[in-house]
Amino acid sequence: MFPISKRNIVILIITLLAVLMGIYWLHKPKQNASVITLYGNVDIRQVQSAFYDSGRIVAIKVQEGESVKKGQLLAQLDPTRLQETINQNEALLAAQQQLVTKLVNGSRPEEIEQAKAEVTSAQAGLINAKITYERQASLAKKQYVSKQSVDNALAALDTAKANLNRSQQALKLAIEGPRKEDIKIARHQLESYQAALKLAQQQLVDTNLYAPADAIIENRILEPGDMVSPQSPVLTLALDNPIWVRAYLPETLLGRVHLGMKAEIVSDSFPNQPFKGWVGYISPSAEFTPKNIETPELRTQLVYRVRIYACNPDHRLRLGMPITVHIHQDERPSSINNEPCTP
Repeated sequence: MFPISKRNIVILIITLLAVLMGIYWLHKPKQNASVITLYGNVDIRQVQSAFYDSGRIVAIKVQEGESVKKGQLLAQLDPTRLQETINQNEALLAAQQQLVTKLVNGSRPEEIEQAKAEVTSAQAGLINAKITYERQASLAKKQYVSKQSVDNALAALDTAKANLNRSQQALKLAIEGPRKEDIKIARHQLESYQAALKLAQQQLVDTNLYAPADAIIENRILEPGDMVSPQSPVLTLALDNPIWVRAYLPETLLGRVHLGMKAEIVSDSFPNQPFKGWVGYISPSAEFTPKNIETPELRTQLVYRVRIYACNPDHRLRLGMPITVHIHQDERPSSINNEPCTP
């Protein structure tokens, strides 16, 4: 037996620790340098849908939590007043259309013939007035009639000439038809009535509120019977497909992450069902790490906000869920387009 001294005990402990450290480093899992791991939360867009016009709600056709498709009818306003406005504008439009047709067609043949008859009558009246005046003037020279009778005959002759001139001008107008300026004025008025009718019809359409996109009804803010205006939201919609994960990329990793890079999204709620995703946004400006995201040691680091998009057709990922993101650097980035669900 060798004597066990304190020095030998220390050497033995140091040797044992060295062996254990060697075993640890030998069997330590090697981190994949081609994968960047980030942590964040699910974020989604929300829409507060409102009517284009004021009115009273008569129906809301959806409930909270219900899935809706783009273009689906969500709610309706009372259309009674707008329908009456449409009826009024249709009547004004029809009357103005008839007026324009009348002006374009000009005078009817019967009106021209009537104007010609007026001219013939005026000509006959002028001949008679002229004969009467000449007779009165001849008698006045022989002093058979008074000078007043001659003056009356002359006045009648002047009146007959004026009537003939008026009848001839009326015939000319009947033949030429309406002025071009009057037709243009009538047509512009017709266009005004057409625009008013189109606006009223659009306002009637706007009494219906449709879903702007596929979404989930998050909240019914108003109910049937409530009065609304364009500034009054009726429903809150959650646009949760696609969703994105709001995460923060350290400055040291900024050069290794690019738009379109493939990613894998893992949720604690579905640990064995990773979601495929891709990097869709990298902030152009740095910021300090949010205090509710990282540990105190990392809060003072500069980071860049990123969005990792993912399709969510089954609505399993929900707002605020904590998420782990693995970005794969060994896969070629995809192109980014207007439909991030299919990058």
